Amino acid sequence: MAISRPALLVIRLHALVFRWTGGRVGGRLGHLEQVLFTTTGRTTGEPRTTPLAVTVVGDKLVLIASAGGADKDPGWYRNLVAHPDVVVQRGSEKRPMRARTAEGAERAELWDAAVANNPGYAGYQEKTSRQIPVVVCEPRP
Repeated sequence: MAISRPALLVIRLHALVFRWTGGRVGGRLGHLEQVLFTTTGRTTGEPRTTPLAVTVVGDKLVLIASAGGADKDPGWYRNLVAHPDVVVQRGSEKRPMRARTAEGAERAELWDAAVANNPGYAGYQEKTSRQIPVVVCEPRP
């Protein structure tokens, strides 16, 4: 599922305003904290930034690769699989991090925390046959 041109413009505008204001505008959508998530493009090698909702669990930043329940993983997720070193901006702070896909019991625990934070994820999972990836971002070693 390709992102429509209007949706792509909204995503880019969100990221631009977030950066300009250090997250004061665009850093929250309702009760959901937003971050700017920068990956390296798997084919271009260029930085790619996407605003995403985050769930904080202890010292882990948890992202859900839902793509709104689409049958294909989002591009940002495919990028991090190829290049796990990422940058996460929370507010005005940018942090180099390593992203990985949670598995097993860890995935179940983090999925439950993310769904408690944003119940919409459960609906996205119902729309697709793929298991939606749960991404853990931790400080780079």
